[in-house]
Amino acid sequence: MSILDFWFEFASTYSYPAAMRIGNAVKGTGVNVRWRPFLLGPIFKAQGWDNSPFNIFSAKGRYMWRDIERECKAYGIPFRKPDPFPQPSLLAARVAACGTSEPWGEDFVRAVYRAEFADGRQIGEPDVLTAILEELGVDAASILTRAQSDANKAMLRGATAEALERGIFGAPTFITEDGEMFWGNDRLEQAIAWAKGGSGGIRT
Repeated sequence: MSILDFWFEFASTYSYPAAMRIGNAVKGTGVNVRWRPFLLGPIFKAQGWDNSPFNIFSAKGRYMWRDIERECKAYGIPFRKPDPFPQPSLLAARVAACGTSEPWGEDFVRAVYRAEFADGRQIGEPDVLTAILEELGVDAASILTRAQSDANKAMLRGATAEALERGIFGAPTFITEDGEMFWGNDRLEQAIAWAKGGSGGIRT
């Protein structure tokens, strides 16, 4: 079974439909998804930005909001523009880092995205994350404590440093075992095809 790394950030609009689609998209393909939470802030800072490019460049932002609305409608995924944008996502990312090897991890990621982009909830609030974890039937207090541990914080920082080193500049990004990179929700199927050795792209 081949592995496809799925690099995502909770502040990333296009990571939302990618996270909601990827589980079904890989069924029966022989591709195993490795969920990789990271932080876009340091990535953007390395590019000279102190905010989301969708906020910095107003025309790009206007297009993105209409585009993501169209995309979600086409996929049958509910969408509601979060306010504010981007929302604080550090704690959610730390919890997601805790969950990468846990049975509840993927469900947590999808639940956070739904809370943010469908339900209008504030994912930067610990109470919201607590409620999500409790809905998943896990010990929220224990997980939130673990998420704030020095070891877990270091793991998330390490993942972000790895993303920067690998040339990741945005989210979602998919990277195959042979190092091929695909950026954007609209490249999900091509990334899966490449990962399984199919005709997802031109190999050189």
